[in-house]
Amino acid sequence: MTTVLTVADGSPCPAGLPVLRTPLPLLTLRPLTVADADAYYDLIARNREHLTRNGDYEEIKTATRESVTTSFTSPSDRNIRYGVWESDRLIGRADLNPVDPPRYSIGYWLDEAATGQGYMTVACSALIDFARAVLGATDVFAGVTHGNSRSVAVLERLGFSPVADFEHHTRFHLPLSRRTTRGAAHAP
Repeated sequence: MTTVLTVADGSPCPAGLPVLRTPLPLLTLRPLTVADADAYYDLIARNREHLTRNGDYEEIKTATRESVTTSFTSPSDRNIRYGVWESDRLIGRADLNPVDPPRYSIGYWLDEAATGQGYMTVACSALIDFARAVLGATDVFAGVTHGNSRSVAVLERLGFSPVADFEHHTRFHLPLSRRTTRGAAHAP
């Protein structure tokens, strides 16, 4: 018998991706689907200035509902996209990019109104644990634009170390062979 994983509304997870639980009862990560396009667009619209403050996410300035829907329907990359949900409200996004499996990169952003509460640290921890346990990831990398001290703080709390400086960003690395699970669990 095959078990089909579902999201909160009962629809199947993309490619069988699980909902990721966190130690915070109301905070979960759910695979983003085309059904989430309107909620994601609304999240972008609320955060355009916040997202581009450090030069990140410049392409988001021109996002429309249609372009967001298209990006979910026909993605231009192989990223594993998760929405960060506080109860039933989409408050952020965290992606795993299979750059060179078993090495992945992680990218994330959070609604400005939800920052400063530890949500992204917990969400990224759950995503990294998933990458290690389910995808067999051995390393996770991240790039942070210079000046984005909050993102650097998230990575430092997760155990990442800076490994290279570039003109506009710093690359961080987390070897997973020494990392232990930090309380994140996968939904059954």
